[in-house]
Amino acid sequence: MPEVPGEFSVVPRHQVIPAAALREIDRFIHVFDHVTTREAWQAAAQREAPAIAQPRRPEICFFSAWDFHLPPDGGCQLIEFNDNGSGFLFAAIINDLYYQAARHRDARSIAAPVDFLTFTHNIGNMVEQEAKAFFGVCPSGLFLILDDADSLRSGWFRRELGLLCELFRRKGWQAELGCPAETSWNGQHLLFHGQPVAFIVNRSTDFFWQSEDFSAVRRAYNSDSVYIAPDPFTYATRSDKRLLEWLSLPHWDAELGIQLEERQVLSAHTPETHVVRAENLDMLAQRKHDFVFKPLHGFAGRGLLDTASVGRARLRHLVKHREGYVAQKRVPKPAMEVEGQRLWADLRVWAWRGKIFNVSGRASRRPDRLDLTPPGGWLPTCVSG
Repeated sequence: MPEVPGEFSVVPRHQVIPAAALREIDRFIHVFDHVTTREAWQAAAQREAPAIAQPRRPEICFFSAWDFHLPPDGGCQLIEFNDNGSGFLFAAIINDLYYQAARHRDARSIAAPVDFLTFTHNIGNMVEQEAKAFFGVCPSGLFLILDDADSLRSGWFRRELGLLCELFRRKGWQAELGCPAETSWNGQHLLFHGQPVAFIVNRSTDFFWQSEDFSAVRRAYNSDSVYIAPDPFTYATRSDKRLLEWLSLPHWDAELGIQLEERQVLSAHTPETHVVRAENLDMLAQRKHDFVFKPLHGFAGRGLLDTASVGRARLRHLVKHREGYVAQKRVPKPAMEVEGQRLWADLRVWAWRGKIFNVSGRASRRPDRLDLTPPGGWLPTCVSG
């Protein structure tokens, strides 16, 4: 992990998630998985997706993450879903070390996290199962961890990608880190520096691979010769923020095949969300203090609009210029005091094939967006025993 707090800060406190809350989240994730893999949902989601996202794909990302706010008065509310949720290895290290350090005080009241050695073993098994499900056997080609050049050079999680690469090599696989521009297509194989690639862990935030740097990856993807997750299909059908509207509101349930009992779970845990459109401008402008305005394809809090700048004129501009945004009802977060400063905490839950395997949190210096500069940062997260 980075040694410089400015690059990756960890809060010297912890949060405890009630086991009952985690059971509710587990139930929600099961419903989310059933709904978003249904043919009716996927067909509707693909209508506005680009051509690259149209072919249906079997890959299931092994580090999908659900981000929740836990209001002080109880409950849990999904803020967004990330098919490439950063921090799963760092979170496992943080939770393990914190538990060991706090064992003399808290061990009886909190559940022990999986120790990091076991955690990495489990991750290796997940990847191996994914590879065998796609190819029938574990492939002999290169396992490539792919990210944008700037992120590999200076991103917060470049060290985590290095840890993942080391994990793959300990499994006996050839593994490398690289960016899309370093790949090529020879008509049969995707190559990375001349080596055939079989399996790609995709960390890029170019979600629909629009850059020319992705030209070789796009050809390999369309040939079905390489496992790539997450990919444009999973982004369009699971991660795109416009889908939060369908999750939160019942207006499209008949078309999407959402059942009554599923609707009850979805609405209970997804805050009211609207895609910004010409027909709802007036309502959103009148209720602007109720909502957070997010770009459809933003990440890490980038592109959030300050409420003071939101009005009818600004919203009309967004619609006219097709700058996709959603308005999501504000959900308060619990606060804590650290080094004399108030911080607001959230929860990130990682699950694979319906099974939660890791939890973490982040403590922000601002209640309305992520600011993880010290004393804010990633937060050791425990589950009550």
